[in-house]
Amino acid sequence: MKRRLLMRAALCALALFIAFPFTAPVKAQDQQPILVFAAASLKNALDEIAAEWSKANKVEVKISYAASSALAKQIENGAPADIFISADLDWMDYVEKKNLVKKGSRISLLGNTLVLVASKDAKVKDVKITPGFDLAKLLGDGRLSMAAVATVPAGKYGKAALEKLGVWKSVEGKIAEAENVRAALAFVSRGEAPYGIVYRTDAISEKGVTIAGTFPAGTHEPIVYPFAVLESSKNPKAADFLKAMNTSQARAIWVKHGFAKLVTTPTN
Repeated sequence: MKRRLLMRAALCALALFIAFPFTAPVKAQDQQPILVFAAASLKNALDEIAAEWSKANKVEVKISYAASSALAKQIENGAPADIFISADLDWMDYVEKKNLVKKGSRISLLGNTLVLVASKDAKVKDVKITPGFDLAKLLGDGRLSMAAVATVPAGKYGKAALEKLGVWKSVEGKIAEAENVRAALAFVSRGEAPYGIVYRTDAISEKGVTIAGTFPAGTHEPIVYPFAVLESSKNPKAADFLKAMNTSQARAIWVKHGFAKLVTTPTN
């Protein structure tokens, strides 16, 4: 009797397996996270966009923020990122020329503005940025905080603007260089430098600084942020997230954080 019951239970189990062989649920965490390498200046806005998209799509987005130059070099050296967002065209061009960008995925979505920020203790909080303005006198014994002027986009834009205005030579010995634009902003907000050159989006995100002046657009190359999926990415959701960063909802967040929209058509 007992053997007969065991045999009947085994046959029932076999029948269920044959009828429903693939009923195991697929867990949300089985989806591989999307890894984004993004320019440091994007942090506040991109964190918000990623959080909303992740919640809606049940896919984790991990973001590594740093200077575009550092991220490009990491990608060149084999870092396993899915998406790269640069703060200038040069470093995206660098990665693309190495055949590391997925063809047809690159798009320029955002613009920005370069500003002079002042610390709480700065003597002058309203500066007219015109050709030959006396920035050296303004600094006094203090330093001008900037992202690395040879490699980091914000630093390159800043140096170009100061050269165009004819004041670079007078202040080049007073530059406090930082590894990225957010670090340059921190120097000023902590009072370690009276003035700094950063993006407007960084300035409005930090209550410890004041925007003292805006650099005229013609003093430097246009500030453009290109986005792209990387050739090495195996994540099928990477293209979806890139598309999501160009929706009307995402654009509203970019604008809220001070970014300028470029003339591209939203994807929804």
